Amino acid sequence: MSEISGTSSSYLDQLRWQDEGTEINTEPKDTMLSQEDFFSLLTQQLAYQDPFKPVENAEMVSQMSSFTTAEGIGQLNEQMTGLNDIMSSSQALQASSLVGQKVLVPTGYSYKSDTTGVEGVVSLSAPTTNVTVRIENTRGEVMHSFAMGEQEAGNVRFDWDGTDTEGNQLPPGNYVVKAYALQGDSSEELPISTYAKVDSVSISGANGVALNLQGIQGGFRLSDVLEVAKG
Repeated sequence: MSEISGTSSSYLDQLRWQDEGTEINTEPKDTMLSQEDFFSLLTQQLAYQDPFKPVENAEMVSQMSSFTTAEGIGQLNEQMTGLNDIMSSSQALQASSLVGQKVLVPTGYSYKSDTTGVEGVVSLSAPTTNVTVRIENTRGEVMHSFAMGEQEAGNVRFDWDGTDTEGNQLPPGNYVVKAYALQGDSSEELPISTYAKVDSVSISGANGVALNLQGIQGGFRLSDVLEVAKG
């Protein structure tokens, strides 16, 4: 009886030592089906198929085509993600060179500093008479206006020196520039663009690269820039 007990104890100890010496691999396994795994499964399918109901060639080709297409789409997505990262980096590099420069953007909302006025462009689709540029404050009050007369079609430049109708220098801040022309018996508002200084560049995943302009809230896309000039 004691021999049996001793043998059992020795056997259990041996099993315990084996368990303690065995390392359990807890690393997560890759569950992605590779091309090699797919062809291995396809080979098994062919080996164990019913000889009286073999897999049709068309079905086999369809399975292989579906897997190849899915794998190709996955690779294409990876390549497009890499290309998008490269393009974003390139745009950021281009935009950073604009910091401190003046850019022409399609907006009449502008900023006047202590020493500068506002420059811009009025866009005319046809020859127009009686072109007038009007400067308003953010409350819509007219601070200054000047006539540009008759103009041909194209981009007509203007330069406001920052003064009011009496020649007094207006305080720095935001102003709205509007342009009008006489079309028949009515006055029509014209498209306008203004120059602004680039203060900084913002980079975000959703919106890409944005230019932050002096005194103007909200960024402009690099593609919105119509012209670049010295600051």
